[in-house]
Amino acid sequence: MTPAADALAKKRFFAIAAMRVMGAIFVLAGFVLIRGGLELAGQPTDRWIGVAVVLLGAFDFAVMPMLLARRWRSPKEL
Repeated sequence: MTPAADALAKKRFFAIAAMRVMGAIFVLAGFVLIRGGLELAGQPTDRWIGVAVVLLGAFDFAVMPMLLARRWRSPKEL
């Protein structure tokens, strides 16, 4: 692997790992909102915001790394 390709692979790995970490943080923050640990707009609204944040975090944690990996996959050489 060339140094440029190695540096690019490291950047892409870090981006995928950061996406998973941010997804996990979103899920935890959503659960805190659902439970009532933080108050943003009042309790019925905070629960719906928490549900939306949990769903967004789950998408960021599970789906986005797969999409990025598929997009950045090396082309098959013949």
